[in-house]
Amino acid sequence: MRTEMLRPGGGPVRVLVVDDEAPLVELLSMALRYEGWEVRSAGDGAGAVRRARDFRPDAVVLDMMLPDMDGLAVLGRLRCELPDVPVLFLTAKDSVEDRIAGLTAGGDDYVTKPFSLEEVVARLRGLIRRSGTAAAAVRDESLLAVGDLTLDEDSHEVARGGEGIHLTATEFELLRFLMRNPRRVLSKAQILDRVWSYDFGGKANVVELYISYLRRKIDAGRPPMIHTRRGAGYLIKPGG
Repeated sequence: MRTEMLRPGGGPVRVLVVDDEAPLVELLSMALRYEGWEVRSAGDGAGAVRRARDFRPDAVVLDMMLPDMDGLAVLGRLRCELPDVPVLFLTAKDSVEDRIAGLTAGGDDYVTKPFSLEEVVARLRGLIRRSGTAAAAVRDESLLAVGDLTLDEDSHEVARGGEGIHLTATEFELLRFLMRNPRRVLSKAQILDRVWSYDFGGKANVVELYISYLRRKIDAGRPPMIHTRRGAGYLIKPGG
């Protein structure tokens, strides 16, 4: 059994990360995307407000010290756009006064730099769960999930962003193999052996053909999830 968080419509949780330290933003974004969440970022307060307006995040990770305004000012503007969005403050200051100021201004929680990525993810899970903007759903091992794409190995139901997708039996087996190995490059030989159970010899282009079928159904009009690594094979990872 495992627990994942989904929006009410079945799509991935959305998190906005606001910090002017690019390496930190990249690390946080990678950790959150690994959870299957959709992530956007901003490097200053004005950009955060604009991005929040368009992105409509389920939670915000907000640095207290930004180049154009402090985190409390940004929080005030965010609350005008999204009154109920939970906000997790990042702060390099560990004084009681700073913590009280952030929480009194409407922040929901805080972590002090330096922090572990696991702690940030755990705090966000708690905030999102308590806010009710997304649900923590217990899934059994028959359900595979990569980003907003789900595949039920028992019912053979496939959906992306809550929208059902019809696959043929071979397409389903190919997608199942990719989703059982997220972010891992799988060679044509591996795919042929697993999906078709024998070697097609000179007809390995059948893999390319079925990958193209999957892309039309899984990726059409959406951020791509199925990727080609030239000379190596194919992989699947969350879109965006």
